[in-house]
Amino acid sequence: MKVCVIQPKYSFEEKDIKQCFEGLLALLDKCDESLDLIVLPEYSDALADVKGKDGFYRAVKQYNSILLRKASETAKRCNSLVFVNAGYETETGIRNTTHAFDRCGNIVGRYFKAHPAPSEVKTDAEGGHELDVAYSYEVASPYILEIEGLRFAFLTCYDFYFYENFAKIARENVDIIIGCSLQRTDSHNALSIINKFLCYNTNAYLIRASVSLGEDSELCGCSMVVSPKGEMLLNMESRVGLGVCEIDPKNKYYKPAGHLGKLKSHYEYIEEGRRPWLYRNGGASVVPFDGVMKYPRLCAHRGFNTIAPENSMPAFGAAVALGAEEIEFDLWSTKDGMLVSCHDSTLDRVSDGSGKIYEHTYEELLQLDFGAKHGEKFKGLKIPTFEEILQKFAGRVIMNIHVKIWDAAFENPMIEEIVALIRKYDCEKHIYFMTTNDEIIKQVMEYAPDLKVCVGWDGNKEPTSIVDRAIALGAYKVQLFKPYFNQESIDKAHVHGILCNVFWADDPEEAKHYFEMGIDTVLTNDYLTIYNAVKEDYFKRK
Repeated sequence: MKVCVIQPKYSFEEKDIKQCFEGLLALLDKCDESLDLIVLPEYSDALADVKGKDGFYRAVKQYNSILLRKASETAKRCNSLVFVNAGYETETGIRNTTHAFDRCGNIVGRYFKAHPAPSEVKTDAEGGHELDVAYSYEVASPYILEIEGLRFAFLTCYDFYFYENFAKIARENVDIIIGCSLQRTDSHNALSIINKFLCYNTNAYLIRASVSLGEDSELCGCSMVVSPKGEMLLNMESRVGLGVCEIDPKNKYYKPAGHLGKLKSHYEYIEEGRRPWLYRNGGASVVPFDGVMKYPRLCAHRGFNTIAPENSMPAFGAAVALGAEEIEFDLWSTKDGMLVSCHDSTLDRVSDGSGKIYEHTYEELLQLDFGAKHGEKFKGLKIPTFEEILQKFAGRVIMNIHVKIWDAAFENPMIEEIVALIRKYDCEKHIYFMTTNDEIIKQVMEYAPDLKVCVGWDGNKEPTSIVDRAIALGAYKVQLFKPYFNQESIDKAHVHGILCNVFWADDPEEAKHYFEMGIDTVLTNDYLTIYNAVKEDYFKRK
């Protein structure tokens, strides 16, 4: 199979876009019928550094249809498969899309970039291109396109950095990976390393097209062809033009799986030793980050505690299994410094013990029953530790963590220990802390500025007092406490970019009313009842 990568000139000056585009079309004209496969770079309809949404959308509108028509004509003229990255307009905006043309010039597939770059996600006001990226937050398998008996996978620019995805591609038994790219800030050496690593791990050929930033540039470029063995078969570095070479897509690389082992692909070899609990959270069970999960939301307060003991693993598990977007739980420290979850500081209401939690060691608490008072079926239930909760649910739900030792101004607030556990279980973007203690909030924000904090009610009954505190602190959320808030509280928070929780609503009409007021998250003890009552309107508001 004879493959071709096209590397046109790219400019950082928007005024050069027409010249760069015409240069690309001229390169397409140089393709001939000897070629079986042609790949063009990312944003072939916007070959300059266009600014903001308007500039980008204007470029796509002007050049997209011309480009796709030319790609189709080239496929027919050369009797070749053609892969070109260009915009694709949907009802909600433009998507970064790789279009696949068969030898007859028909579009037979479209790949939407799996990992839109920050510049594509950001709004126009933030200096971004404001693309349609909603699809990228949905669970999806690698996009595989089968043409003429060959299995194609796709990576676009930013996709190349997400090594976690390589193993999923490898599982699809792919023959060729089509890479339409820019990667304007990477050196030739870095691009070579990334792409050799990709092919070695997926046992597939890479056909990657990029752009030239100038013949002498050591950045970007490197349109290349790499074999499954990790061999560089073609590297254009910064040259403008066509790069052509021959490959056999069915020629895979197999090696001994360890000393004296059977011949296997590298992926098959490492599968034998995979330990998924050592890696970052990932997969279908992981929900979108707190920063991108849509509102409004329902938060299962102390878990789904109308059917299972509050602040227990069964209560959390029931809420997560039913689709709760958030759970709320409380943290105390034992006498010997173990972080455990319980609403009260005392044991009497929820267990067969008595006294304060922090007056007992963890081993002493393990001797107590935290289930029987809810019902005989839960007899023998033990108090959960913070780490046990994270082990089971980190990344599976947004966690509203009410740190009670911060409210109570413990001598040792254990900020470092709490943050370390969050980082250990890789769920920084799936949690936020809630406390009524403003001094602790300042300390947490200074110690871990990437973690979000929600301001809790401190007893002041003036409706906007809690919002004023959140504004002064620069906090992420407020957790309003009924009945000490009103519409003014919510509106003032929103004007300052602060999200609003409300504690609490177990009555369906009350929950509906809170959402109508603009509350972002309603905490409830009766998750399923409230969800069923509000879901129709709830989803319309998202």
